[in-house]
Parts: sequence; structure tokens; C-alpha cells
Amino acid sequence: MIYVTGDTHGGIDMEKLDNDHFKEQANLTKEDYVIVAGDFGFIWQDNEKQRKLLELLGELNYTLLFVDGNHENFRLLNAYPLDIWNGGKIHRITDSVIHLTRGQFFTIAGETLFTFGGGDSMDKQWRTPDISWWPEELPSETQYREGLANLEAHNWEADYVITHEGPAKIVQSLNRHFGRNPLCKYLQKVAEKLRFKKWYFGHYHLDAPVDEKYRALYQDKVVLGFM
Repeated sequence: MIYVTGDTHGGIDMEKLDNDHFKEQANLTKEDYVIVAGDFGFIWQDNEKQRKLLELLGELNYTLLFVDGNHENFRLLNAYPLDIWNGGKIHRITDSVIHLTRGQFFTIAGETLFTFGGGDSMDKQWRTPDISWWPEELPSETQYREGLANLEAHNWEADYVITHEGPAKIVQSLNRHFGRNPLCKYLQKVAEKLRFKKWYFGHYHLDAPVDEKYRALYQDKVVLGFM
């Protein structure tokens, strides 16, 4: 079983995954997965409190996966060594907390997923560089190219797409001020060519199916394949 949900913000919005709000987890195992669609936020400070939180996350019944958002400490996150897991590049945070990196394909529980994290902080003017904001929040040209190369290698076909931002036209249908950054424009080009079943994204603090293929997530948890 694979669930997808929205931003957790380092515990600020983690309540949706506690026992009271996610009763289904009682029947899950480490062979089941919950994917956070960015702004995971638990890789923020290298201290004892964070290490304890990561240990607690690792004790959950299921395996916790995430794409990065814009509110991550990228200097810490990218310091984890890269590994290959289920076909794509990851940062293994703990045995059962795994970062799905940008522009990758993964085969999980028989489903193929294309992942692309990153986002544009709308509040960066109030944040401090390298303390509460990092320029790596937006992808590099190398990451964009790697994503395209992996899409070509998989014949532009995936079962599901998990991102933090959404394609430009999709998010502009939610709010005309959204979707103006380079990442959204890149994802729009991907959306126009990729063959896929469903696309899930976070970032906008909305719970809304945009249409039959696109779903914005924040507090909701959906089983992969459902809207």
C-alpha cells in the first residue's frame, strides 16, 4: 500500500500522520509506504532534538518517503551520501526514512513513480540565507537535464508523478499568481509529454483534486491512484 500526503514542515503539520488521524497505519508494515510531497522539514538542524525526531519517524509501522520541497536545509540534506534504491537515487536518512531525489524513477510496490522535488519560497524575503533559506530550493540545470534524460530512458511513461510544485498551467488554475517560476514551467513541459495516471503535488497548502489526473495535497492522505 502506498499513501501520499502533503507538507509536514518538520513536525508542524505532522499531526495528520499520528494514530488518531491515520488509523490505517495500525495495519501497515515496513513494506507499506507514505510519501510526503515536499517540505518534509525534518532535516533542518543537526542536533540531538532532530536526531531523536528522526529516530521516532523510523519507528513508525511503515516506511516514510519524501520528495524535498523548498523549506528544507539543503546543506544538511545533500550531505547524506547518495544511494540507489528501487531504481532511483536516494538519500537514506534512516533505515526507513528515505529522500527520493529530483528527476528520478522508482519502482515501488509494482508501480513506477517519477519524482521531482524543489520549490520557490514565497516567503524568502523574510528568511535568512543559509539559516532558514537555501538557494538550492530550486533545481540546478544538471538536475533538470537528469530528469529529462531519465524520462527519455523510460520512454516518457510513468504510473504516477510526485512533486512539490505543480505544472504551471495546473497551479495557475488554482491561483493565477502561482506557477511563474522556472520549476513550474519545466514541470509543465514534462506534463505535456509524459504519459501517466495521476500526479500529486504539495506546496500550496490546498487539498483539492484539480481534475481527474492532478491532486493538490496538504492535510489529506490518499492511496496512490485515488484522488
